Amino acid sequence: MNRTISALAGVALALACSGVALAAKTPPPGSLAHGKTLFQQQCGICHAVAPAPAPGAGPMLKGVVGRKAGTGDKGFAYSDALKKSGLTWTQANLAKFLANPSNVVPGTTMPIALASASDRNDAVAYLATLK
Repeated sequence: MNRTISALAGVALALACSGVALAAKTPPPGSLAHGKTLFQQQCGICHAVAPAPAPGAGPMLKGVVGRKAGTGDKGFAYSDALKKSGLTWTQANLAKFLANPSNVVPGTTMPIALASASDRNDAVAYLATLK
């Protein structure tokens, strides 16, 4: 019985330690580091943060904050809906767009939304650092 309890305690300690190790690799919400991690894990599949030799599935986002929607990545074929939207990518507009892209710009080809407001804010804060 004591061996079983000791073994279970050992397993519990190992699991707790592995959880700490995993938590240490993922920055906490509410930080630029978390925004960068979100970008790398979810946005970086389609978007780059620096000019690339060939356009990706989404436009390059370096310098996105402050520019007109549908501009900025000369090699990317923006949708007509985005080009005609009249939006300027402020942090607030980016956050609204990332919450529901097709609601903000009907006809956009952006298929992904970030459901969590804190994730959106962190991702947008990270994008704002890419000058």
